[in-house]
Amino acid sequence: MLTYESMSSEETENLGKKIASFVKAGDNVCLSGDLGCGKTIFAKGFAKGLGISETITSPTFILMNVYEQETGLTLYHFDVYRLNSPDEIYDVGYEDYFYGQGVCLIEWAELIESLIPKNAIWVCIEKRPEKGQDYRLITVKNFELPS
Repeated sequence: MLTYESMSSEETENLGKKIASFVKAGDNVCLSGDLGCGKTIFAKGFAKGLGISETITSPTFILMNVYEQETGLTLYHFDVYRLNSPDEIYDVGYEDYFYGQGVCLIEWAELIESLIPKNAIWVCIEKRPEKGQDYRLITVKNFELPS
């Protein structure tokens, strides 16, 4: 487990970019944290780290956005916040994405944790207002930076 302290949205975005530079096809990255903690900021950096130049927005109302990397890797960006139950994700054929050859980035992944592959990377972002308005404690599980 790795722990990072972010003092700004730029630092959170840069961490997303850094982690993305080490993922590969078939990886799942799960984001958890309260509303407004920086999940989408992290996602923007993550997409940049994959070489995606499109504007990244959270797919809160449509469940999933698809972004193609110029070299052929596909990013499937999910936001499952609006699901009433994990069963609702079956309608989009989630298994094709979670166990496919793209990279999945899943916001609010804790809501469908039982469906997430066991080897997924988990990124938990916590606000700590006592340390400053922009301070975030970011914990990353199931991921090690190559030495």
